[in-house]
Amino acid sequence: MATTVLLLGGIILVAGYYYLDKQLPDVAVLKNVQFQVPLRIYTNDGKLIAEYGEKRRIPVSLDEVPKPMIQAFIATEDRRFYEHAGVDPVGLMRAAVNLVLTGKKSQGGSTITMQVARNFFLTRKKTYSRKLHEIMLALKINRELSKDKILELYLNKIYLGNRAYGVGAAARVYYGKTLNQLTLPQMAMIAGLPKAPSALNPLANPKAAKDRRNHVLERMYEQHYINKTTYEQAINTPITASFHQLTMQVQAPYIAEMARDTMVALFGEKAYTEGFKVYTTVTSQQQIAANKSLHDALLAYDQRHGYRGPDANWGTPSPQTLPKWQKQLSTIPVYNLLLPAVVTKVNEQDALVLLADGQTVDIPWQGLSWARRALGNNLFRTRPKLASDVLKPGDVIRVEATQKGWRLSQIPEAEAALVALQPDTGAITAIVGGFDFKLSKFNRATQAERQAGSSFKPFVYSAALAKGYTLATIINDAPVVYNDPSQENLWRPQNDTRKFYGPTRLRVGLIKSRNLVSIRLLESVGVDYAVNYVSQFGFNSNNLPHSLSIALGTGNVTPLEMARGYATFANGGYRITPYFISEIDDSRDNVLFKAHPKIACPGCNSSHPPSPELAAQLAPRIISPQVAYLMTSAMKSVIDKGTGRAALNLDRTDLAGKTGTTNNQVDAWFGGFNSDVVTIAWLGFDQPRSLYEYGSQAALPMWMDFMSQALANKPEASMPEPPGLIAMRIDGETGLPANVNSKDSIFETFRQQYAPQKASSYAQSTNNQTVTADNLNNDNDTNQLF
Repeated sequence: MATTVLLLGGIILVAGYYYLDKQLPDVAVLKNVQFQVPLRIYTNDGKLIAEYGEKRRIPVSLDEVPKPMIQAFIATEDRRFYEHAGVDPVGLMRAAVNLVLTGKKSQGGSTITMQVARNFFLTRKKTYSRKLHEIMLALKINRELSKDKILELYLNKIYLGNRAYGVGAAARVYYGKTLNQLTLPQMAMIAGLPKAPSALNPLANPKAAKDRRNHVLERMYEQHYINKTTYEQAINTPITASFHQLTMQVQAPYIAEMARDTMVALFGEKAYTEGFKVYTTVTSQQQIAANKSLHDALLAYDQRHGYRGPDANWGTPSPQTLPKWQKQLSTIPVYNLLLPAVVTKVNEQDALVLLADGQTVDIPWQGLSWARRALGNNLFRTRPKLASDVLKPGDVIRVEATQKGWRLSQIPEAEAALVALQPDTGAITAIVGGFDFKLSKFNRATQAERQAGSSFKPFVYSAALAKGYTLATIINDAPVVYNDPSQENLWRPQNDTRKFYGPTRLRVGLIKSRNLVSIRLLESVGVDYAVNYVSQFGFNSNNLPHSLSIALGTGNVTPLEMARGYATFANGGYRITPYFISEIDDSRDNVLFKAHPKIACPGCNSSHPPSPELAAQLAPRIISPQVAYLMTSAMKSVIDKGTGRAALNLDRTDLAGKTGTTNNQVDAWFGGFNSDVVTIAWLGFDQPRSLYEYGSQAALPMWMDFMSQALANKPEASMPEPPGLIAMRIDGETGLPANVNSKDSIFETFRQQYAPQKASSYAQSTNNQTVTADNLNNDNDTNQLF
């Protein structure tokens, strides 16, 4: 009878086991588990620029985990891990005895395998039912997975505090190291965290964490993983853990946000957890240069326009107030290297200030003398002579560490943007959308639609060249009055000098940025024709006024749109499409997306046509290579002889560009390029008001600073001259072919079909070749004159 009962009981147990086993989830999914890994954004050369996601995790293989760390976990969590079948009967018995004696389920006897079962498949609620499922799952996992695979899953899944999941992330968060850089005490510290990641955290409770660490080391010693000398040295090692914020190798928050937004659009919320790696098109060298150039240009502009005073005054410093002040300073954010500080002492020509880290630093007179007090409307007080003219004790200010020492600063009121791209592909190589992303996430490089001023004139000139005009065409720079229905009063456009210069060659008109030349030229070629032509460069025609004012750049454009437009001149006539993601990989480094942009072919022309394979990859051609070359030549002259001549300090002959200043000096621009890079710099106020500076003063230095770094040690790169052009000696005043009597002869380049005729017949036909709205209509049959 007893035998029968035992047999029946055994049958019931076996049947129950197999029944429950069938109800368990499929543990085969653990063989190819996808951990929740944050989205990471990189530069094109592999430098980390951003990470998005709640969980910090760096998945590692078991081979990457140091042996002492593995031993620390096994000694503490499951010393018979490699011996049992996923469940440790001894541990379960100990838990059962504890339950009988105390009535509490505090000791669960969980093995590493049971913890894997719980972490991947079950809730953390302590019930008998969950414990039974945990045991069954552990047995099943142990049958289907190797011990090493189970241990690898455990070490990558466990929560170790401070948003760190897995040992790879914990090493970074607590010590700023990779696993192979950790010391034994540091490994033991991490191995002690699974029991209570918050209560035993070395950042929140160093004493409890040290006790737990030493317990781990004791277990390692007892199980002969370390000897007595090593054990004693390790337990006497002080706690070295501190919070390590993820360090971005390159600061590029604006491109990172563009990439994040794209990934969420593609993958939804999974973008933050699937471990995607996004490689952008920005290069670390150019991005770093762009950051510095914009920072320096904005601060230089801001300081040229005076000191606006302290943010606050906290009263008289004393030994009692300084600790309080330091604590208050620690709550004030740092913006783009500008540190909050409070003045503690003012001497004759220097001042001592307290920083948030407790340092007291000295600002010498060199760092104070710029700070004449701004009164508004570009008015200032007299220049300071003493430090007390600028600061007083208790002033809360901003300071910056420079190579020449500490310097008084202030957060600029103006904003700026800079964008650079490859003209042949459209790859954005650097982008900065403002002074500091924490201050404003608005990306002025891609979102700020501002008037471009004279930097837009090259597109109008290009429209004229395409219609048969030449760089030697004469336009009369003379007063003109228009009755523009969109204006309340008659429109009397002027040059910024308020002077008129008479007959002017187009090249000179662009070099000197003559407004009346541009307006009369646009009137000659026709507004509708010009707007349609300019729209080909990628501008939104709805943002371009269908009036003569477009000649002065009154259309709303973004810096990125301007970069795209200038790229057409730089690449020989193609409309490229800017892009900023070069590749997307999954967590296993499988390539999900790789960019294949339509490209330009600067060397392609009628004499050297592209191959069929290359032709399929080409971006659309929108202007002829001859017009692109002539416009580049004219824009080189802007740097050689015109409003951009400060760029001659870069000591290069391959640079072309154009300044831009809008009405009342509200926007300052400089755009320029060679065949390798196009860069646009803009500076202005978010709420438009006068800068009291031209583009050559406010924006050009930013562009120059960037280009000097972006092109450092790189050979000159200019578009090769295409066929169909000829150079002729002309009279500089008339634009006609030079003769023996010409006093001011120069060389000019023409398309062959539009080269000027002989001086005698040409002069008779055109009356000194002066072109105005009265003597030049918009029909192409006038092209024979040019």
